[in-house]
Amino acid sequence: MVDGVPVRRSQEGDLPVVVQVTAEGALFSRPELKVERVSYPVMTPSAAVGVLESIYWKPEIRYEVVAIEVLKPIRQFTIRRNETSDVAPLAEALKGTRRVDTAANRDQRNAVCLRDVAYRIHAHVVPAPHADKPAAAYRDQLRRRVRKGACFQHPYLGTREFSADFGPPDDTPRQATLTEDIGIMLHSIHRDGDGKPRMEWFAARVEAGVLQVPARGMELALPAGVG
Repeated sequence: MVDGVPVRRSQEGDLPVVVQVTAEGALFSRPELKVERVSYPVMTPSAAVGVLESIYWKPEIRYEVVAIEVLKPIRQFTIRRNETSDVAPLAEALKGTRRVDTAANRDQRNAVCLRDVAYRIHAHVVPAPHADKPAAAYRDQLRRRVRKGACFQHPYLGTREFSADFGPPDDTPRQATLTEDIGIMLHSIHRDGDGKPRMEWFAARVEAGVLQVPARGMELALPAGVG
């Protein structure tokens, strides 16, 4: 237990690192809705990993999110966003051989976003087989960067217009009355030797203000038209 939250320990028996994030808005898009951008009501594990990697990333580690606490009531608002329907393949984008004409391929889409959000992320730092330090060394480095407010790039929640602040956990109470089934949510992405992604999903549920993330998800294909 960490502050009353049941959390899964690491294989070595260590408790997870805890990082708190806040933002004026967030958009954690549901993949099954292809036209309109509709946010999940809570932060997703993949978004939490993105925040942690913005603060501290090394090729020797990965993050395993075990729980996310919801600290503020769920409030929504709608905006209209400009998006492009023409996306360059990654290889061409890296080479600079393909120019995307955003003006000619611009679409306007409505987005249902979250307003005034705050979360506490509980995550393990998992060293890769080639890591030259123990997990404790990487955890300490992450904690130091969180205390200093240091990051490689400013974290955001879902889309770059929703930049987030981060810091050590405080005594903000979670939304203990919030219990809700969220639906199918992305757990993790794995890449095989051929570079093709394999995606694991799980049935997400917030119980007393806490989203518990299982150690493994179920491998499923992307919904039609996504990706």
